[in-house]
Amino acid sequence: MREVNVTDLRSHLPAYLGEVQAGEELLVTSRGKVVARLVPVRDERAAARERLVELRSKCRVGDVVSPLEVSWEAQGDRP
Repeated sequence: MREVNVTDLRSHLPAYLGEVQAGEELLVTSRGKVVARLVPVRDERAAARERLVELRSKCRVGDVVSPLEVSWEAQGDRP
């Protein structure tokens, strides 16, 4: 993550916005202190799809309706 001064950002805004659009994050500083962070817009649908693809390789969905071969009873707190 790169730091850029506000004055420099104003002078070269199109170039910096191009970097952010390409995926880089920028910290904006004023008098040596960070005042803002510029981050690329994240496509939430694409990110969710990528996460599902990643989980698909680790998880397995089986039959969750059929009873197991183990006997058990559920006790409820119903009156």
